[in-house]
Amino acid sequence: MAPASFDGLRILSLESRRSNEMTKLIRTYGGEPFVVPAMREVSLDSNRLALEFMEKMIAGEFDLVIFLTGVGVRALMSIVEGAGKRDDFLASLKKSRIAARGPKPVAALKELGVPIAVVAPEPNTWREMVLALEEEFGEALTGFRVAVQEYGTSNPELLEALAEKSASVTKVPVYQWALPEDLRPLREAVLGISSGGVDVVLFTTAAQAIHLFQIATQMDSVDDLRTGLRSVVVASIGPTTTETLNQYGITPDFEPSHPKMGFLVREAAEAASAKGSGAPGTRPSRID
Repeated sequence: MAPASFDGLRILSLESRRSNEMTKLIRTYGGEPFVVPAMREVSLDSNRLALEFMEKMIAGEFDLVIFLTGVGVRALMSIVEGAGKRDDFLASLKKSRIAARGPKPVAALKELGVPIAVVAPEPNTWREMVLALEEEFGEALTGFRVAVQEYGTSNPELLEALAEKSASVTKVPVYQWALPEDLRPLREAVLGISSGGVDVVLFTTAAQAIHLFQIATQMDSVDDLRTGLRSVVVASIGPTTTETLNQYGITPDFEPSHPKMGFLVREAAEAASAKGSGAPGTRPSRID
């Protein structure tokens, strides 16, 4: 197997929260990093829905609560604490059935001492979540009143699947993704991709793709961006991000063996090292 090395290739990442870690990873594998934050996390203007969920949860009106992100768990608890209901809310969670989409919400819930009945297996998409719920609860799921802690943007596929398989579904948005305040780096990323200024693009969330194309639309450069992405190596962290890229007409070259940032960077470097040998994830015209 070829050693993992970008060998000086120009690697664009749109990572925001873990940008420093991403930069170090790319450099570790011999790449020239261009890390351009594509989004920022902001609080919802109103916490009304989260507070309504809190009251209904304490009153015992939900049979199953699904947590999709660790940040969402902590943001919700901050809202609950602000309302002075932490103890009552935690007590209600511990009495209910709890599901988590992956390791990050699992870790956040464990910090709170909340038992978890179901964890979606990798790659932690809505499909794995629904299958895990069906396997755990079977026909009983049809009678459940379900609440879903949302992250960033809504997941209509998950909500639709749950609506078909349960008694009711309630969305609980607690934070959202917005464009960065300074859009110049993101515009430069669009131009860089369009002009062939990068060799590999790493996507770690679906929101990055959405925001990249949103900026390209503002610049009247969607066609140029799409053409540019089709001429470089595109790596997607997992199926949810891949689905979003597909909606924009982009088919990623590969997904990592595990949907984690370290695996993504290392396996992208391995693909680069193959230099057109036919290994998955290489585009010989760019990696040469």
